[in-house]
Amino acid sequence: MGAPDMEEPNFTDSELDYQVRNALKAAVQGDCDSYNQLVGVIHHRERLSSEEVAALVTCLKAVTASVSCVHIVHHRSLLAAICGMSLWNYGTDVMDALVDLLVSLASSRGEYVELCLETLVANFMPPSGPSSTYYSVDFWKQPRGIAKKTQVLERVHSTLKDISHLVPLLPKKLEEVLRVKMPNIYTKEPIMVMYVESMLRLENSPMGELVGSSVLYSLVDRLIELDVDIAWDEILQDDFQKGIFDMELEDLEGHAEDHIEEDCDKVVSRDLIIQRFFSGNLVAQKLDSLMVLTFEHFNSCHERGRLDKVFATFLGSFKKTIMTAYKSKFTQFVMFYACSLDPEICGTQFTDELLKIFLTDSIPEWRMSAVAYLASYLARARFVPVTVAAFTIESVVNWCFLYCQNHNGDINPRVHKVFYAACQAIMYVLCFRLRQMLAVPRLKSQLVLMRIEDILGSPFKPLQVCLPSIVEEFLRLVKASNVISLPQSFLDHGLLESEHSRAFGGSERFDMFFPFDPCLLRKCDSYIRDNYVYWSTVRKAYEEDEEEVTSDEEDADTISGRGNRRMSDGSEMSDDEENFDDDAFDCSLDKMSITPRDSSAKFGGRMQRFVQMPSKIRPSTSPESL
Repeated sequence: MGAPDMEEPNFTDSELDYQVRNALKAAVQGDCDSYNQLVGVIHHRERLSSEEVAALVTCLKAVTASVSCVHIVHHRSLLAAICGMSLWNYGTDVMDALVDLLVSLASSRGEYVELCLETLVANFMPPSGPSSTYYSVDFWKQPRGIAKKTQVLERVHSTLKDISHLVPLLPKKLEEVLRVKMPNIYTKEPIMVMYVESMLRLENSPMGELVGSSVLYSLVDRLIELDVDIAWDEILQDDFQKGIFDMELEDLEGHAEDHIEEDCDKVVSRDLIIQRFFSGNLVAQKLDSLMVLTFEHFNSCHERGRLDKVFATFLGSFKKTIMTAYKSKFTQFVMFYACSLDPEICGTQFTDELLKIFLTDSIPEWRMSAVAYLASYLARARFVPVTVAAFTIESVVNWCFLYCQNHNGDINPRVHKVFYAACQAIMYVLCFRLRQMLAVPRLKSQLVLMRIEDILGSPFKPLQVCLPSIVEEFLRLVKASNVISLPQSFLDHGLLESEHSRAFGGSERFDMFFPFDPCLLRKCDSYIRDNYVYWSTVRKAYEEDEEEVTSDEEDADTISGRGNRRMSDGSEMSDDEENFDDDAFDCSLDKMSITPRDSSAKFGGRMQRFVQMPSKIRPSTSPESL
């Protein structure tokens, strides 16, 4: 038999089935001539003529009818030829014949299930190869590419569903196949995106109840691998890093590149900074695309009323993978986005879990990471009610107060590092949320009753250990609000980074870990920004309050005749002249560096200028996996 025989006009389907069955039986006895011809027809990979396509379809259907005669040992080459076929290389006639055969094989014997699953999962992606046109990004945007993708994936997923009805143990085997077939981080972006799309489609199907958890865990693992592979040292240059240390990326002033004017009022747009960071970073682009797929999956689950179940799986993966990952920069925003869709359920679960880890876990680094995540989330999530932020911070304050009561000693960043991490978290959240809390009488009273003064004034001296930029901004706000009583020596003390603050963070500077710093992934940022609190908006609100107070003071000075100052030579200089000279000096400093103007009063800056909060102080780091 062979292709020519099957093209004979008088060769009926039943006769062909008989010939194929005899060929399979003869191969078991050692007569492989007809069997080899059958394998040759199925294994043919070159461009097929219409006659060859018809012969292939006929052979596949004949094997399907004789599947009971297929032996996993004696017909190994036939099985290899079948499983090596890619739906992407054929028309719909061959596709249908092939998937029918796979269903018959999988349901005939358990030993074929894994082979059939591997074949179907491999078809989540187009075949690889240097000459393959499927690697072209543009191809998948064209009508022809979209149609091909739809034809293939519809058949793949419907076949998986059919096999799942016939094989009870399929989900367990499918979990392992999905994990093994997951493309590595070096796979081209369009191919990796296709695979993840199919994974999430499975998770959102009835089979998701059985394989969903493993699918989501595998996805998070791949996101983390991409995340930590982004080479920050190549992205953040020395001069640029100075600006990032002192202020937020969306509000960067000064000049970062030669093509930007050296103008004091020139603002580097957020989009320009993102472009500079990731325009040529393929890994970051892959991560961006996969995270957007995850966001859209959350949207779909939310619409179908199953976001809470999916979030529970992601929360478990977060604790196992994200929270303990080394230098995680962006993957954690999957949690942020899910919480933004359902703050009442998902957001509450996230907050409660982080607080629980901080209060009860036995591993110090995990507790430090948890409280850092907690603080960054409460500060940055616009959708978190201020009441939730206040009550959560009160729990951290209570823990710190009990810690001071139950431990003796002096300042020691290494021994008391969890305590210092908690103190820094308290100050960080208050820098963002203090104004909101003071606007609610009940929360203001609650804040006054917290033992924050006792904690900051304890012998452990957290103000000398925590990150100076946070401490100084916190003290400035405390002095302006008069809601927390601290010694005047604290309020007037200019803080510089010391060996204590460096020791608290350790060699990896965990003290500089702010997990939800502004997201630099372009597509992800468009999903996040509407629910995200930028420091510039907080700063603007505080500055408006200060301007009102300053305006009242200036009016009083004008009435009392104190509008001018006397110079050393006896002449007088108006306030406007003084401000003009200061601004001119500020501008000249800006031309020397992109470090923000008067970013710190400790360097002689005017106290009414607002200290910039750290955003991307350095590549975010979290504790190494233990």
